Amino acid sequence: MKVNASTRRQFLTRAGAATVAFTLLPRHVLGGPGFVPPSEKVNIALVGAGGQGIRNAKALLALPDVQIVAVADPAESFSLERFYYGGLGGRGPARAVVGELGAGVAPGRRCKAYEDFRVMLEREKSVDAVLCATPDHLHAGVSVMAMRGGKHVYCEKPLTHNLREARLVARIALETGVATQMGNHGHSTVGIRETVEHLQAGTIGVVREVHAWSTARRTNLTLVGKPADAPPVPADMNWDLWLGPREPRAFHPAYHPVGWRDFWAFGNGGIGDMGCHDLDAAVWGCDLHAPVRVEGSGAGPTDSEIGPHASTIRYDFPARAGRPPVRVTWYDGGLMPPTPDVVGGFPLPRRGVLFLGDKGAIQCDGAGGAPRLFPESLRARVAAPPATQPRSRGHHRDWIDACKGGPPASSHFGYGARLTEIVLLGALAVRLRRRIEWHAEALSVQRELAGADEIIRGTYRTGWEVA
Repeated sequence: MKVNASTRRQFLTRAGAATVAFTLLPRHVLGGPGFVPPSEKVNIALVGAGGQGIRNAKALLALPDVQIVAVADPAESFSLERFYYGGLGGRGPARAVVGELGAGVAPGRRCKAYEDFRVMLEREKSVDAVLCATPDHLHAGVSVMAMRGGKHVYCEKPLTHNLREARLVARIALETGVATQMGNHGHSTVGIRETVEHLQAGTIGVVREVHAWSTARRTNLTLVGKPADAPPVPADMNWDLWLGPREPRAFHPAYHPVGWRDFWAFGNGGIGDMGCHDLDAAVWGCDLHAPVRVEGSGAGPTDSEIGPHASTIRYDFPARAGRPPVRVTWYDGGLMPPTPDVVGGFPLPRRGVLFLGDKGAIQCDGAGGAPRLFPESLRARVAAPPATQPRSRGHHRDWIDACKGGPPASSHFGYGARLTEIVLLGALAVRLRRRIEWHAEALSVQRELAGADEIIRGTYRTGWEVA
């Protein structure tokens, strides 16, 4: 039976209630909250129209069963030419991209643009799903509001800005049953699956040591703290709305666009930027959960406002399910691990992951690169392990399929929150400049670390609390 968009939700509610009266059907047959029939296009709202938001919009619009019906961003337009994205960001350019790439998707329908995502979610009743690509300090607020409104959610990495938010977002995703995905696209590659399969098959034996490194570094190279001057706010930007849960501060181009990651109020430095990409293989392949101990150090000027130019972070994970403890070391800002003898003369890439086992090593490029086995003698005699991990149809495709009642996307918020917690613990150690003992159940560190609880649980401007 075909129903039009205006009656689709009412029809599904009545049909679902009648069906459940006779039998309980799995989600892929009946559908969960916000279920969209396979024959329908998924109506998506984009929140955050910077460089990554527009990249996500383009990826979504390449799918035949997706249409973007609304975009929200506090800025009408801004240049990204100084950064790796290039072009323009803002709600105006985002709507233009939707108009260009979405032509013919919904004849007679235009994508609407909003300054405030809260207004958009209140008015746009046809929205099925939300893609959040805001700065990190707004991730949890957008995701929680959307999920509690029955919307499926895709949120960029890291999933949240603080540890308490990660637990909250995972819980609400579970309670609401909506389809979720975190934006660590390398999680959907064939390469990361092959790495996981080798690790689980014991190809390199028992792993006790992992190294992961990234070139991520500060955007604002010359700053030593919070900007002191206060240039005028751009005429077409709502700076107070961009700040959201943060206390008022003067606008500065060091924050927007892109440079916000350097500042603890909005981002979490290099590991906050790249950790969910480049620690992913270790967390998945070694089945890592909460570490018991984390120690971090930074290189270059850093204080309570701005992160360092580079950092090194050491995680100690306990023994689990018959496996021994594992030490994972993270490097960013151009720092790298020493090259171990087992890889011979192979030059380590500028960004990557290295697993050291008692039978050999696996090295892969960051964000889901394919595994390379060492030494050469191991590579020559070991066959590829069975393909035990389901292959992805694409990071955005998997989420859209989940919105339509298919299996959960593989970086759903349950997994994404676990990975994000590990990343945020690294940032916490760098901020405190101390070794921390992590008590996962209590969401706390040792008592003598002053200021830790505020970072773990976050602070919010009145009206912007996330609970």
